[in-house]
Amino acid sequence: MSFEAPAWLWVACTVAGNGVQTVRNTMQRSLVDSLGTVGATHVRFLFGLPFGLSFLAATACFVDLRALDVSGRFVAWTAMGGLFQITATAAMLAAMRERSFVVAIAYVKTEPLQIALFGFLFLGERLGLQATLAIVLATGGVLLMSMPTRAVREAAGGAPAAGGVSLVRAQAPSGGRASFPGVPRAALLGVASGAMFALSAVGIRGAILALGDAPFHARATATLAATLTLQTALLTAWLAWRKRGVLSAIFRMWRPSLLAGASGALASQLLFLAFSLQTAAAVRTVGLSEILFAQAVSHRLFSQRTTPREAIGMAAMIAGVLWLLATAPS
Repeated sequence: MSFEAPAWLWVACTVAGNGVQTVRNTMQRSLVDSLGTVGATHVRFLFGLPFGLSFLAATACFVDLRALDVSGRFVAWTAMGGLFQITATAAMLAAMRERSFVVAIAYVKTEPLQIALFGFLFLGERLGLQATLAIVLATGGVLLMSMPTRAVREAAGGAPAAGGVSLVRAQAPSGGRASFPGVPRAALLGVASGAMFALSAVGIRGAILALGDAPFHARATATLAATLTLQTALLTAWLAWRKRGVLSAIFRMWRPSLLAGASGALASQLLFLAFSLQTAAAVRTVGLSEILFAQAVSHRLFSQRTTPREAIGMAAMIAGVLWLLATAPS
């Protein structure tokens, strides 16, 4: 059974997916201190896999999955998407340890400009002039939110900034000299995470397209199940080999881990549906709406206030997203 997707569906899936993703990010951040970066990363995949397989089983009740064109191209794209998502998630969680929740997410969300380039190079997906300018405006707003304050530039210190946002030291973890003097470590981690999320999104979009002409929801769900299976197998094997204690701790903390996995699987399901309907660059630009959800979480849970500059950046980001929506093909 299939149906024609309405033009607005990819937008709804993207916004809803990013809202749920904020819950997942919050849960993962709370697990970093107990499980470490790799352990908290693995929670998303290990406890998300049963939900991903359940989504696929439910889809099989309505769609003949034999229509999916599972080929070597699909496997290669899935591996690309899955592997980069692992490293991107780890870098994002490390960035969250360095700076406020909302600003760490803002660094990661420099992704749309990078994904526009990668999408063109790998998938040949061209963007019009207006769509490109809209992405630049939205990303510029995010960068404005993320710029180091004068306190960081002058002292590279760790004192609290106005509004209670904790600033990051421009130092390497070892206490040595920073790789890029004056650049916060959270910025380096966040932008690197954004680049890897961009490559992951291109891989996911490529995997979905490689499955042929099957219904969009079947291709999205099958790609999610395959990606989670690969990620779970790889990280479980690595932890069993190198850090068995972390793997045991994950299972001991199954309650919060289960919520992180469930919210992660649901967020990915919604975003994969969006990827099956629209270009990766457009989906990730609308995905900047996660900044608004992250800001709400920061204010409510972490007592982190928004500065005037961050508010202006948010306004520019929202304007860019709305401009993109007005120009994006249906």
